[in-house]
Amino acid sequence: MELASRINKLSPSVTMAITALGKKLTDQGRDILSFSFGEPDFNTPDVIKEAAIKAIKDGHTKYTAVEGITETKQAIINKLKRDHDLKYKLEHVVISNGAKHSLFNLFQLLIQKDDEVIIPAPYWVTYPELVKYADGIPVFIPSDDSSNFKVTAQQIKDALTSKTKVLILNSPSNPTGAVYTKEELTAIGKVLEGTDIMVFSDEMYEKIIYDGQKFTATAEVSTDMFERTVTINGLSKAVAMTGWRFGYMATPKTQLVKAMIKLQGQSTSNINSITQHAAIVALDGYADENIVEMTQEFKNRRNIAIEQFNAIEGISCVKPDGAFYLFVNISGISNDSMTFCSQLLEEQGVLVVPGLAFGAEGYFRFSFATDLASIEEGIKRVREFVIKTK
Repeated sequence: MELASRINKLSPSVTMAITALGKKLTDQGRDILSFSFGEPDFNTPDVIKEAAIKAIKDGHTKYTAVEGITETKQAIINKLKRDHDLKYKLEHVVISNGAKHSLFNLFQLLIQKDDEVIIPAPYWVTYPELVKYADGIPVFIPSDDSSNFKVTAQQIKDALTSKTKVLILNSPSNPTGAVYTKEELTAIGKVLEGTDIMVFSDEMYEKIIYDGQKFTATAEVSTDMFERTVTINGLSKAVAMTGWRFGYMATPKTQLVKAMIKLQGQSTSNINSITQHAAIVALDGYADENIVEMTQEFKNRRNIAIEQFNAIEGISCVKPDGAFYLFVNISGISNDSMTFCSQLLEEQGVLVVPGLAFGAEGYFRFSFATDLASIEEGIKRVREFVIKTK
């Protein structure tokens, strides 16, 4: 059997490799503490679960329109208007099986051979893989903790070429928690004026934000940015609905929407009908109290973890403004993050994700979406490992 050559465009997953090692050690009876998950440790709020049960009892268990039911799409439209004063119509929205599915569809629709996609680094591991699978070329713009892991409008301007098709923005960021301000997004928008470049704005972590920071949606900073931006979001992080698989995209470009419906109609068709009905109460704000409670707990964990990491000689960590990750600088100890993380796992039983996976050597990602006792024990083990290494 010969596989299609396109699969060779995808790189082996660094995350999966180290996670597999963690599973092997767990199976051997080792005590492994994992901080690799991009998943809240909270349960889905009861109000959402009850809405799903009601949907089942009411018989909402059939196929729906490929792009989603009208009521759920309207709830998305209402949410975007309420939160960001963005004015979308029903024909501007498509619901997919998570934001990753939305992104896969979009790249398949817009990227042709050798089209360039600008990706600020550190980046979510999936972005460059989706670009390569679509025959495109990822163009990375580096950043580090000295700039709070944000790229500038000038850096983006310098990266533009005649082949640039898309710019990806992720705010708050996975893996760094960086949040772009309205002023920064406005400056980026001005750089793009007069071009045909699209912006894919991944806003999955928008509700998990700290210290009075205000989240700004990319599409809200100007009329020009609204027209060129595809807003991508979902409910996995904000209301702990990772397993429900609910993502969506919104754009005023109806040609793109129609094409996406065509593609999705021949691949997955509609997403789970029960999830769509349950999502309405989350989008309408009935779980907002739960979001506040979760975010407060994440903030508490973040503050404790930051203090303890920064007390370890040779390690430093900037305080993220959003999401639930720390991007820990280990360059004072090692610039080989894969070796560092593999040895940390084998010797101390602590599973974190190497910065290499996110396009940034000399770092690792530490998720604080787990209980505080585990976080403190995990950092204690990191400290012991660093002392031994030095």
